[in-house]
Amino acid sequence: MNLEQAEWRKATASGDNGQCVEVATNLPDVVAVRDSKHPNGSALVFTHQEWRAFLHGATHGEFNI
Repeated sequence: MNLEQAEWRKATASGDNGQCVEVATNLPDVVAVRDSKHPNGSALVFTHQEWRAFLHGATHGEFNI
């Protein structure tokens, strides 16, 4: 998948330590996620529905250990 048009962003609370997850939500049909330490590495790609389900689970404690 070509991610050249991706507009990557990270949480403002993440600081500048270089250990962040970046997300691109501007792409049609997909949301891309990458490790900021490896911007030229691979990215995970999700449908918008999958991304919404993940965010819902994360905000409602589904992944708490």
